[in-house]
Amino acid sequence: MLRLALARLRARGRLTVTGRPRLGRGVRFDLSPGAVVALGDGCRVGERCRFHVGEGAAVVVGAGAQLGERCVVAAHERVEIRAGACLGDEVVLIDFDHDVSDVERPVRRQRLLTAPVVIGERAVVGAAAGVLRGVTVGAGARIGVRAVVTRDVPPGARAEGTPARVQARPR
Repeated sequence: MLRLALARLRARGRLTVTGRPRLGRGVRFDLSPGAVVALGDGCRVGERCRFHVGEGAAVVVGAGAQLGERCVVAAHERVEIRAGACLGDEVVLIDFDHDVSDVERPVRRQRLLTAPVVIGERAVVGAAAGVLRGVTVGAGARIGVRAVVTRDVPPGARAEGTPARVQARPR
């Protein structure tokens, strides 16, 4: 509980908590002005997870959701991890990307493209997987280890690979 109190102080009111979430050691919140992180009742955030939230962006972690160790959540718009979702160790959720249409301009100087990322209820994201901007992982879906999810995954489906593809269900 002490870690949660310290995190609240560091976030200067931009961290909202419902109930009793649990934070592992070394969890870091890098919040820009106007950024908000909301942690639901009973959620667990593993050791050394990092939240990088840009100005005006929001990250919502639902009740009972679990993040493994060393996960990274980077938001410039919105990242939502719904109730009961489970993320393995070293998962990366990122809701932005750079526009690379101007080949003469360095990538870091080009505008950001953003779209919300949603991890559905009771979805499972395997270790070291990445979920990119604009992706919705449906309720109860399963994402394989080290998969890179670039498209929506329907509820209850299983996706694996780089880029992740929905696997056909055995008959």
